[in-house]
Amino acid sequence: MKEIEQNKKAWNLISEDHYHHFKKVLEEKSYELNPIILEELGNIKGKSLIHLQCNTGADTLSLAREGALVTGVDFVKGNVYYAKLLANDLGIPSASFIESDILTLSEIHHQTYDIVFTSEGVLGWIPDLDVWARTIRALLKDTGFFYINEIHPFYLIWDEEAFSNNEIKFKYPYFGRYKNIDTTIGGYAVPSKQTKAYDWMYSVSDVINALIKAGLQISYFHEFDTLCFDAGNMEQVGKIGYRHPQWKDKLPMQFSIKATVAR
Repeated sequence: MKEIEQNKKAWNLISEDHYHHFKKVLEEKSYELNPIILEELGNIKGKSLIHLQCNTGADTLSLAREGALVTGVDFVKGNVYYAKLLANDLGIPSASFIESDILTLSEIHHQTYDIVFTSEGVLGWIPDLDVWARTIRALLKDTGFFYINEIHPFYLIWDEEAFSNNEIKFKYPYFGRYKNIDTTIGGYAVPSKQTKAYDWMYSVSDVINALIKAGLQISYFHEFDTLCFDAGNMEQVGKIGYRHPQWKDKLPMQFSIKATVAR
């Protein structure tokens, strides 16, 4: 798929930059997983966990520090290379990483896990959520669970520039898996770079129904009024994320889902 191939090239442009950034903050122990994620995951010590769309492995290795037996997956060659290097730098040799598109992972990887995990800014890069969900089911032990913490699509419909100025202005369609073409990549951890990249809108029902069709049952769906990055003029809320003070308890910015194998 031409869009996927272009996205690989785009993400490769910032792989090394992400490596240097996350190596610094992880060594300084100034980078931590979202406390909501840690609370909702529960005790993961000794559990096998596969982290889909792991980028350069910062969250994967943070989960390893919590005691999980981790495997990270990413479709970008540079990300996987630097994730392995980061694991070596941090002295976590037990962490393993696989280079693969999530939509074709089941063709090359057949192991199952106690936890399938993904978080924060990943769903927009998936053009087919039904295949995504079937991949999750194939990776999951019958006794395991899937967990996602992700940007709420309600936030994604607004005009970015207006939102950064504390204004609400509609820009993107919520329904129909709208395909967006961006002209930059990155920006949340390192400076963005000019390139073409594609992402796809998703609705809450798109995500939930895909998981149900794949044979999973929803344990919970939670919504939060904080965002995992500063979208402009937002205040930091502890280690949880960022919020516009005037929209506290008013707008959903992020959500989480836990799902298990349907009985």
